[in-house]
Amino acid sequence: MTELSLPLSVAADHPAYAGHFPDQPILPGVVLLDEVLHALAAQQGFAVGVGRIRSAKFPSPVQPGQALRLDYAATAPGVFRFAVLAGERLAAGGVMTFAATGQGAETA
Repeated sequence: MTELSLPLSVAADHPAYAGHFPDQPILPGVVLLDEVLHALAAQQGFAVGVGRIRSAKFPSPVQPGQALRLDYAATAPGVFRFAVLAGERLAAGGVMTFAATGQGAETA
């Protein structure tokens, strides 16, 4: 199983930080998963709409301005194990799947 990496970019002024939480902002998990979904879909040629989260955990928070890296590997056709790292710290991990019918479709 070959593991691949790519940078994830979430702007430090992303609107989701504003209300989550005042005085100590962290990136909501749903925003992080959306970034993973879009990155995997673009890299693998799948439509975003056929992506599904099989499992996800968030062991540590992402704060504004932190550099993020997505590490992922295919475990079966259309199935990817992923980890999002903030530096060397695991921020999120899980499994995302894509329906085979989404392959080669538009990612918008």
